Amino acid sequence: MLNESFWMTSELSLDTFIIPLGGKYPIFLLGVAIYLFCIFCNLTLLMLIILRRNLHKPMYFFLFSLPLNDLIGVTAMLPKVLSDIVTETNKVSYHLCVLQAFLLHMYGGGLLFILAAMSFDRYVAICMPLRYSSIMTPRVVLCIISVVWGLDFILITSLFVLQTRLPRCKSVIMNIFCDNPSLLKLTCGNTAVNNIIGLFNTAVMQAVSVSVQTFSYVKILITCVVTRKTEAKKKAINTCVAQLVILVIFEIVGTFTILSHRFKNVSVNLQKIMGMLIFLVSPLLNPIVYGLYTSEIRQTLLRVLKNRVSF
Repeated sequence: MLNESFWMTSELSLDTFIIPLGGKYPIFLLGVAIYLFCIFCNLTLLMLIILRRNLHKPMYFFLFSLPLNDLIGVTAMLPKVLSDIVTETNKVSYHLCVLQAFLLHMYGGGLLFILAAMSFDRYVAICMPLRYSSIMTPRVVLCIISVVWGLDFILITSLFVLQTRLPRCKSVIMNIFCDNPSLLKLTCGNTAVNNIIGLFNTAVMQAVSVSVQTFSYVKILITCVVTRKTEAKKKAINTCVAQLVILVIFEIVGTFTILSHRFKNVSVNLQKIMGMLIFLVSPLLNPIVYGLYTSEIRQTLLRVLKNRVSF
């Protein structure tokens, strides 16, 4: 009877931050500023790629997925957390909690696959420049983008479908936002299969992303060593540094967050902060690293701004 009552409960309680007296509104305003900056930068990058014909190239079609994915991640997490801070409430419906968790996991897996696709595109462009247009045709680009989002959707959906077979016997989420491990802790059945599939899916995402990127970057670096063209070397190094910085930061934060759920002696507050950084670091840095750091996008943006000012 107790399990049935929890199963029918539609409202869950989220964990909260311990905020010092008088710190609620400054933290809220800082969070809003960060969110608006993320939205502005990523939307600017999306609109540039959509509206400017000189950016209608395979490289930028792959890049288009990155700010789109960032918007999904930061919007699924930050507004709800900020709302709970300023209103001092921590309630969420079960269905919205599942939706938030699904979108956040889609974001994490999507980032890994998008980085892999972008690294492969740069490998073809730098190592096989004469064959680039014949290899990266619109059909191939569309196929790769479809695989990126399709594989991500299948792997994440399988995690949440498995949860439907388990009864819920708790209603308190031990995190400031909803995710799969936290939802799994609400169940009172045997979660061995869920844990195995979860670890397997994580391993697949990591293996595919890291292997593709390692292959691409090794080939790019070899080309750097072999080629005598200084400009080609500079372009290759810039490409490697930009993507590797984001990948390393995401991997460090993501790995710690995943492992922190497996060990009980990790500070809960540290789990919360590290968990939020996963969905903040990339949306903040990606538009700068991949957008402004890419000369063609930077020059296109400057031309747009110059035209606006002249009017």
